[in-house]
Amino acid sequence: MSLQHRPFSAILDSLADEAPDEEAILFVDRGVWTWRDVRREARCQAAALQQLGVGQGDYVLSWMPNCPTSVATLFALSYLGAIYVPINTAYRGAMLAHVIRTAEARLMIVHAGLFDRLEEIDTGPLEDVIVVGERPGVSTNFTIHAAEALEGDADALIPPARAVEDWDTQMVIFTSGTTGPSKAVLTSYRHARSAALGFRHVGPGDRNLTAMPLYHVGGIYGLFWAMFHRGSAVIADGFSTAAFWCIVRRYGITTTGLLGSMVDFLNALPPDPGEKNHSLQTAVIAPYGVAAMQFAKRYGVRVYTEFNMSELAVPLFCGPDPAVVGTCGLPSPGTQLRLVDAFDEEVADGAVGELIVRMDVPWTTSHGYLNDDRATASTWRNGWFHTGDMFRRDAQGHYHFVDRAKDAIRRRGENISSFEVENALMSFPGVVEAAAIGVPAPDGAEQEVMAILKVHEPQAFDPATLIAFLEKEIAHFMIPRFVRLVDQFPRTPTQKIEKHRLRAEGVTPRTWDRETAGIKIRRAKLQAL
Repeated sequence: MSLQHRPFSAILDSLADEAPDEEAILFVDRGVWTWRDVRREARCQAAALQQLGVGQGDYVLSWMPNCPTSVATLFALSYLGAIYVPINTAYRGAMLAHVIRTAEARLMIVHAGLFDRLEEIDTGPLEDVIVVGERPGVSTNFTIHAAEALEGDADALIPPARAVEDWDTQMVIFTSGTTGPSKAVLTSYRHARSAALGFRHVGPGDRNLTAMPLYHVGGIYGLFWAMFHRGSAVIADGFSTAAFWCIVRRYGITTTGLLGSMVDFLNALPPDPGEKNHSLQTAVIAPYGVAAMQFAKRYGVRVYTEFNMSELAVPLFCGPDPAVVGTCGLPSPGTQLRLVDAFDEEVADGAVGELIVRMDVPWTTSHGYLNDDRATASTWRNGWFHTGDMFRRDAQGHYHFVDRAKDAIRRRGENISSFEVENALMSFPGVVEAAAIGVPAPDGAEQEVMAILKVHEPQAFDPATLIAFLEKEIAHFMIPRFVRLVDQFPRTPTQKIEKHRLRAEGVTPRTWDRETAGIKIRRAKLQAL
């Protein structure tokens, strides 16, 4: 059996035995782990969690930034057959409570800087919370443990009662709920492996820069690329335009993934005579357009592109350096794709239809949504996974994204549920009705969030007060940039708000802009661990 197709814990063991001193995980400004170190840290944490009662099939919440502890947790749980459930560090309030309630987890690992948010909500089944960082006081809701509780005896680790199989759930990734609460994507070991290997810009020995968070598949797959290709991963705490090329040169990065907004920022850097003097060889960029082509030419990097979702395993991919502007790729091997109408009937060549997907090999896509049978049945209907995204296929077979059939907003790599934004807006005093939509960002960085409101007293309404209220209720990236008041909403004959008309109207002269008002929203900085 090849290294890539062994159980995840067996892959780690093989790497630690065969390449114990090779650099595996490098934390920017925080040290280096060899493969021997990765196994030791993972097994020690696994033994500690086992002592706390975590066993095969249990869900474990990880509410942590990118750091050694969160990396160890991801790998540790594979030794137990337990399930990794990462939480976006921006979550708070009702969204956080929804995640905890859906996962039904008994144990959470949390950064000390996030702990206070737990005291503000119903934590449901949580019994044990391990706090990494300065330990807070006593809680009446659960037992608090210091970070030392994660330091176990690797030799005392007991293997799972049965072998971990390819179809067992490895992790649960929360993704945008679009028209409802965020959904919990069940990901099997085979699905995770297939998705990671579906990014074909990575090869043996590559060193990838992982700047995406470990609650996002883009961050998790960076670690898996290192493992499957016997390469290495450099873990950064987020993307920084100013630091990007410094990190590439300092650590000898050979490959990375970039979102469209990141490419725009890097292309806007002042020209530098030595800007092609670096180790970066390949990058996967989505979406793929003129900016990606300019990046490839300017910096001398081979560029690939793709279309993927947390539920899928890279059904579209192409490169290097596609000549087709706007392509999302060509069908990946082992993938069946159709473009269909509302009744799942295939549309004519060149017409726009919803992309639906199925795979030749079972368990290579998600097997459903945790504790949400209705969403599972709706999305996997008629034997196909329905992406909710509208595409067209050109004469050369390239697929082009057209629009979202689902009601989601895309802002700088984050899928934002309009449902959850609207719930928060409706909890603000004086709001009668609310709609959240995505509008084109002035700088071209995908979309910005707009709140359109009907309020009791328009003359007394203060948008800045609304924004201050939302900062305590929802993630920073979900907070609207634009706020607009209306007397009435356009509606369908069945009285649903016609969001397509609101999107067509966009930013009007009377729309309030918090950027113009001087209000900047940034993610909370957590202390490095």
